[in-house]
Amino acid sequence: MPGVIWLSHSLVVLLPVALLGVVLLGATMLFWWQAPAWSKIPRAQKRREEALRRMAALAERLRQQEPELDPKPILELPLEKLVQKLLADELSLESVLCSYLEEAMKVHQEVNCLTDFLDECEEQLQALKKLKKSERGLLYGVPISLKDVYDCMGHDSTCGLAQFLEKPAAKDGVIVKVLKAQGAIPFVKTNISQTLLSFDCSNPIYGQTLNPQNLKKTSGGSSGGEGALLAKGGSILGMGTDTGGSIRIPASFCGACGIRVTGYRLSNSGVASAVKGRKAVVTVAGPLAWDVESLALCLRALLSEHMHRLDPTVPFLPFREEVYSSNRPLRIGYYESDGFTQPSPSMARAVKLTSRLLRDAGHQVIPFSVPRTEYAFFHLYIGSLLADGGASLLEKLKGDIVDPSMKNTVTSLRLPNSLKRFLAWIWKYFEPRASQSLERLCGVGTPKKLWEQHTAVEEYQQEFIAKWRSLDLDVLLSPALDPAFYVGYPAKVQASSFYLGLYNLLNFPAGVVPVTTVTPQDEKELAFYRGYYRDHVDKSFQEAVRGSVGLSVAVQCIALPWEEELCLRFMKEVETLVKSKMEPK
Repeated sequence: MPGVIWLSHSLVVLLPVALLGVVLLGATMLFWWQAPAWSKIPRAQKRREEALRRMAALAERLRQQEPELDPKPILELPLEKLVQKLLADELSLESVLCSYLEEAMKVHQEVNCLTDFLDECEEQLQALKKLKKSERGLLYGVPISLKDVYDCMGHDSTCGLAQFLEKPAAKDGVIVKVLKAQGAIPFVKTNISQTLLSFDCSNPIYGQTLNPQNLKKTSGGSSGGEGALLAKGGSILGMGTDTGGSIRIPASFCGACGIRVTGYRLSNSGVASAVKGRKAVVTVAGPLAWDVESLALCLRALLSEHMHRLDPTVPFLPFREEVYSSNRPLRIGYYESDGFTQPSPSMARAVKLTSRLLRDAGHQVIPFSVPRTEYAFFHLYIGSLLADGGASLLEKLKGDIVDPSMKNTVTSLRLPNSLKRFLAWIWKYFEPRASQSLERLCGVGTPKKLWEQHTAVEEYQQEFIAKWRSLDLDVLLSPALDPAFYVGYPAKVQASSFYLGLYNLLNFPAGVVPVTTVTPQDEKELAFYRGYYRDHVDKSFQEAVRGSVGLSVAVQCIALPWEEELCLRFMKEVETLVKSKMEPK
């Protein structure tokens, strides 16, 4: 999950905080020498090395069965064609799994995206071979990757935390069970940000995942291992989770497609989380893939009666093919800026390009403005994510090494409320956004405040829907967050992720589709970027996205709750129009 909080790195500028930081650091270091992290993390790193050796050994065994195998044609197949060939026995299960095992290992060597190998994939392959053709599922024989947090029997789901190490899952989670029942072969787990509360992708256990398009950039987070592996072709379909953009940011940064569904449409049973129990901003599962059709195929497979039987809290709402396949013209709202974080030149250009293509294709395109963005971020989003003032999060980090991507957040959460209020009072004159964040943290945690928080979120959701209805919109087009940031910068500009986090707060389905790349002209215009607040955070945003010519830029497609099929249909329309524009005449 990306933005937890607007926690300014200007903490170090202020003497009171610096002095307190020295005290906290000393106390923390004394504790760390006896902390579980010092013993658990090296053991976890060794287990990963051993797992990757077993992965290489399986790839070698499979290759010996087909020594003339050329993986390139297999790796180039889109998911829909791959499934067709597997169902028709035109490709063997062994050749496909071998191809992706080999490619995933190559990608990992470059970007550090894998955390575990799922040995049971070999046994599952053999079980699939025994099925009658009539028993084969929608994802028959497809190797898929899973974000670290998905429970697989016998494997850790770490969330990047030492506390969660050496606690292997007793059984597969619901989504993993449904995917396997549909014939998919989970074969690896992928890296995440520590606690899942950063849109970088780094933790003290497995390290930093890099962006395959530019190794100085981050893959995004928290599903960054998935984004990097998919973008480089080491997986054809992956499962992530999203609490504030954690599927959409890695997909956007790496040039893939991804969607977060409405909360509770997919099961969360067997999906680990650093902080459970949030109600106003719900963590949801969702797929990442190379194209929109692959996302749709994955949701067709998951939205089954089987999932409802395994987890009755999930409504049985099968995939509505008639909505996804409709070709009626859409009424589309759009905005180039949320009025809170000035978009990069490429973000704004991507929306302009896409809205023009949609208009030329016969859709109605109507300007839209996000209501009260600053209020929604400071008063609703931060308060909902850290409803207990960060107490649960700090509890999970006890005895752990705090990753650099989380240090500013953790330091601020540990400050006494009296000091937070004092710093907020000082900062309001020259860092108003940081001031509001600290002030907001002082006012959460009591039952009354929690009730008020939930009520305010519901009221804002209804306000947003009313504005949507007043314009008679079908869907909404917005910027994603692009281009990819340099490693380390997400911690400095957390609030920029609210372009995506807004729809977690609202609980709307939202997906991203790559539409263009950063141009030299975008880079020139970036030199004049100042931001809306002209503070150090705006300056950091400018620095984070520079040097990005050629990197992917996406747009975000949004629908109302429970309208995943319409969201996907809109994403497919955008994807089709962009591809037709790129094809030579």
